[in-house]
Amino acid sequence: MEITHFGHSCVLLDTGSARLLIDPGTWSEGFEDLTGLDAVLITHQHVDHLDGARLPALLRGNPGARLIVDSGSVAELTDHDHEVAAPGETLEVAGARVEVLGGDHAVIYPDVPVIPNNAYLVDGTYLHPGDSFTPPSTQVDVLFLPTSAPWLKIAEVIDYLRAVVPRTVVPIHQAVLSTPGQQLHYRLLENLRPHDTTVRVLEPGKATSL
Repeated sequence: MEITHFGHSCVLLDTGSARLLIDPGTWSEGFEDLTGLDAVLITHQHVDHLDGARLPALLRGNPGARLIVDSGSVAELTDHDHEVAAPGETLEVAGARVEVLGGDHAVIYPDVPVIPNNAYLVDGTYLHPGDSFTPPSTQVDVLFLPTSAPWLKIAEVIDYLRAVVPRTVVPIHQAVLSTPGQQLHYRLLENLRPHDTTVRVLEPGKATSL
């Protein structure tokens, strides 16, 4: 699998048969000119995961791409053909298998309404949980790990990492941190990771085989 991280929560997965872009949001950049996409997958409606301003041009450049979203994002997509994927479903996209997990965004604060959130498990081995700590349905090779957000603290991040125990963990969802803050979080992940897990901080915009 070839992975490209476009910052924050946006990643491109190239399985060799399918090109899947997940969460092109406002705090990500470099995805705008991608072509040859088979699907754009949205975990939830927050703007850092779904950039309504840049999405139309992305879809025009990829006329064959399926737009696959959670139920809560539908209201943001009235001008776009889309498919609503519900937790428990398994989709076939250009030869790739996409299992939809999860259901709810993590709680930000008790007074803030909880919105839908899809986690996507690709080919049974690559998990993007969106804004949640959704447990995978199987052992995963690569976990895209939310690293900082209003709804989490670093101890919860490490607990989730230790519960999943992936072969490789890729930190994502880090745009709310300063550069020193990112380095601190990455260092904690490295020091407190499971013994058999490798931490890979990807260079933005650079394809990496994982």
